[in-house]
Amino acid sequence: MEFVAVQFLNGLASASSLFLVASGLSIIFGVTRIVNFAHGSFYMLGAYMAWTLATRLSAGPLGFWGAIIGAALAVGVLGAALEVTILRRIYRAPEMFQLLATFGVVLVVEDLALLIWGPADLLGPRAPGLRGAVDIFGQRFPEYELLLIAIGPLVLVLLWLLFYRTRWGTLVRAATEDREMAAALGVDQRRLFTAVFFLGSVLAGLGGALQLPRETINLNMGFATVVEAFVVVVVGGLGSVPGAYLAAFLIAELHAFGILVFPKITLVLIFLVMAVVLIVRPHGLLGRPFVGLPASVVSPAAVLRPSSPAARWVGAIGFVALLAAPFALGDYALTVATEIAILVLFAASLHFIMGPGGMVSFGHAAYFGLGAYAAALVASRLAAPMVAGLFVAPVVAGLAGAAFGWFSGRLSGVYLAMLTLAFAQICWSVAFQWAELTGGDNGILGVWPPAWAAPAAAYYYLAVALSLSAVLLLRRAIRAPFGYALRAGRDAPLRAEAIGIDVAATRRIAFAVAAGSAGLAGGLFAFFKGSVFPTYLSIPRSVDGLLMVLLGGVNSVSGPVIGAIVYTGLGEQLVRFTDYWRLAMGVAIIALVLAFPEGIAGFAARLADRRRGAPAEDAR
Repeated sequence: MEFVAVQFLNGLASASSLFLVASGLSIIFGVTRIVNFAHGSFYMLGAYMAWTLATRLSAGPLGFWGAIIGAALAVGVLGAALEVTILRRIYRAPEMFQLLATFGVVLVVEDLALLIWGPADLLGPRAPGLRGAVDIFGQRFPEYELLLIAIGPLVLVLLWLLFYRTRWGTLVRAATEDREMAAALGVDQRRLFTAVFFLGSVLAGLGGALQLPRETINLNMGFATVVEAFVVVVVGGLGSVPGAYLAAFLIAELHAFGILVFPKITLVLIFLVMAVVLIVRPHGLLGRPFVGLPASVVSPAAVLRPSSPAARWVGAIGFVALLAAPFALGDYALTVATEIAILVLFAASLHFIMGPGGMVSFGHAAYFGLGAYAAALVASRLAAPMVAGLFVAPVVAGLAGAAFGWFSGRLSGVYLAMLTLAFAQICWSVAFQWAELTGGDNGILGVWPPAWAAPAAAYYYLAVALSLSAVLLLRRAIRAPFGYALRAGRDAPLRAEAIGIDVAATRRIAFAVAAGSAGLAGGLFAFFKGSVFPTYLSIPRSVDGLLMVLLGGVNSVSGPVIGAIVYTGLGEQLVRFTDYWRLAMGVAIIALVLAFPEGIAGFAARLADRRRGAPAEDAR
C-alpha cells in the first residue's frame, strides 16, 4: 500500500509537468490550427535558460524562482517572435506547411542550443527550501515533487479563470470554436494569435524550467517531450485544457505503474492507449469537432491537367540523366543517387494518401520498416534470393496498411495522423524488443544483394528501375478513375457517397497501395544498406518523408520527387561541410517555406501558369 501511494504521487508530479507543456500546445492548436513541432524545443529552451539564470543569479529562493519565471517569460517572447516573423507570413498556405516551418525551427534551436550550452548534460541546482523529503505512509517523498503536484491543478484553475472570466479568454474560446466567425465579428486575429503563442510558449518554458532540480538538461529532452505532449493533447481532445489535464493524469499514472505491471510494453503503452481512445472516441476524451476544420489538413488540389510540353522535356532530360549517372558520377555520388531514388519512392507513397487522399500520416515509416524487415528476414532466415525478399516486402507492408485502414475509417485530419504515429510506435517497439526475431537494437546484418546486383552501378539501375516504375504506377493511379474517386472523398465525402462512391473502401485501398509502395522502398533500402534496424520504423524517418512531400509540394504529383531530391541532397551536402548542419538545414527549410509556401513544384507550376497567362492551378 505504501509503495502504491508513492508511485501514485510520482505519477501526479509527472502529470503536472506534462500538463504544462500539453496545455500550451492544446491552446495554440485550438486557436491557430498549427501543429507546432517547435513546442518541444521551447520546453528544452525553458530548461536551458532557467539553468543559465539560476547559476548566475544570487543563490536563494529569489534567484531560483526568479530564474524559473524569467526563463518562462523569455520563452514566451521567443514563441511570439516565431508567430510574428515566420508563421504569420504563411497562414494562407496549407496548414501542414506551417508544421514544416516549425520543424525547421526545431533544427535551428537544437544546433543553437548545442552552440551555446555545449553537448554535455547539465545538472541544475536544487530548489531552496524544498531539498528535503516528507514521510508518506512510511516512505520518503521529495518536497519538490509535492510542489509540482500542486502546480498542475493551480495552473488549470488559473487557465479556467482566464478563459471564462476575462474578455480575452472569451475571444480565445470563440476563435477555438469558429475562428472564421470570430474574424467576421471583428476579432483581430493577428494580435490574438500572437498572444496565444506567447501564452502557450510560456507554459512550455515553465514546464521545462521546473525540471531544473528533477533531471539533467540535454539536447534530446525537447523531442521526447513534444511527442508525449501530442499524445496528451489528442487523447484529451484538441483545444480542451481540462481534457489535457485528464489525459496527462492518465498517461503519467500509466507510466508510473505500467513499468511495474507491463514492463514489456512500457515503451508503447501510451500509444496503445491513444490508439484505443481514438478508435472509440475519435475526437478524444473531452474534445469536440472543430467548426470549419477540414477533414484533411491539406488544402484541396485543383483539377489535374496533362503535363505541359516543358514538363515533358524536363522529364525526358531527367530520364537520360538517370541512365547516364553511373558513367558521370563517382562511387560516393552514385551511392547518394541510389539512396535518393529509393527515398523518392518512399515520399511518393506518402504523397499518394496525403495529396489525392488528404490523409496525413505521422507514422509512414512503419510500412517502410516492415518492408525492410520482411525482405531481411526472408533473405537471412529462409536463405531466399533477393528477388523473393523484394516481392515479400510490399506484400507484408501492404497487408499492414490495409489492416490499419480498416481501423482508421472514422478518423481524419490530425486525429488520423496521430493514430498513424501510434501504429508506427507499436511496430517500432515490436522490432526493438522482439530480439529473437528482429535482433533488437542490434538489427539484422548481412543483408546484401547477390553478385549480379552487388556492383554500385548494378544496384543503382535496379533501384531506379523499381522506384521509377512504382512512382509511375502511383502517378497513373492518381490520374485514373480511382484517383478521382479518392479526391472526391477528400473534397466532398457526403457528395461522393451520394453518387455511389464507397469513400471508406477507397481510402482503405489507398492506404494499402501506399503502404505496399513504402514497403518496396524499405526492401530496396535493406539490401542497399546491408542491414535493418528499428530506426527504420522510427518517428524521425516518418518526419523525413513528411518533410519531403511538403517541401516539394503536396498538391503536385511531381512534388514528392522534387522534395526527396532537394531534402536528401541538401542534407547530404550539409553534413559533409559543417558540424552545425541542422542549423543550416533548418534555415534552408524555413527560407524555402517562406519563398514557396505551396512547395517547390507548386511554385514552379504557378510560375508557368503566369507566363502562359493561364489561371493558376496548384497541381500537376
